[in-house]
Amino acid sequence: MSKMCDMAMIIDELRSAAAAINEAASWLAGQFSGNEPSPEPAPAEPVLSLEAVRAVLANKSRAGFTAQIRSLLQKYGADKLSGIDPANYKALITDVEGLPHAT
Repeated sequence: MSKMCDMAMIIDELRSAAAAINEAASWLAGQFSGNEPSPEPAPAEPVLSLEAVRAVLANKSRAGFTAQIRSLLQKYGADKLSGIDPANYKALITDVEGLPHAT
């Protein structure tokens, strides 16, 4: 009977080991399945204010680009900066900064 008793203990140990392996596999599956933490959102770009855009345009105008600035304002549908949609400020700044440097 001793061999039967030993066999029963081995079977119980195998079942226990199988249960532990199953728990570990379930835990790992939970860790790596779609439950990953979402990446942190990129910091939002600062909103350009009318005053900030006006300062950039004033500097370029003093550098001799007044006519080009007027043309860019018209490109965005206005005769003066206050008529520009704030959603277009970034694009306007990009256009203004793309003007050639005074020589």
